[in-house]
Amino acid sequence: MTLSQDRRAELLGACRLFSTVQPTDLVNLAERAVEVDFPPDRVIARQGEIGTGFFVVVAGSVRVVRDGEELAVLGPGEFFGELSVLDGKPRVAQVVSVTETRCLALASWDFEAALLANPSLALAILRGMAERLRTKTEQQHH
Repeated sequence: MTLSQDRRAELLGACRLFSTVQPTDLVNLAERAVEVDFPPDRVIARQGEIGTGFFVVVAGSVRVVRDGEELAVLGPGEFFGELSVLDGKPRVAQVVSVTETRCLALASWDFEAALLANPSLALAILRGMAERLRTKTEQQHH
């Protein structure tokens, strides 16, 4: 079932990364997002490859694996793919669907255009990435 633009904006807004983004900016982002469905055990992002997409999980779950070690399981409202999309370098982990999974995806060029057009969106991304880095850093020290 295809999601309406309003529903895509709502789902993006439920993502912690976009919790501080204004509704009008979410609508702009939702206009660029496409729905992608993955069957179980499908590689969505491959470690070592240049990423061309940013993803928000809207249904199902995915495993994040680096060098064969599972780092996390992500579910609805969580995101992946931002690093490679932002810096154009190879992905640092592989992401594989665990179950039937639906994501909202943004191509790297659409993601960049949205960030350039919406400073509040860029700031939200920076804050979300800082939070993720801080959480990982604190986990390593405890």
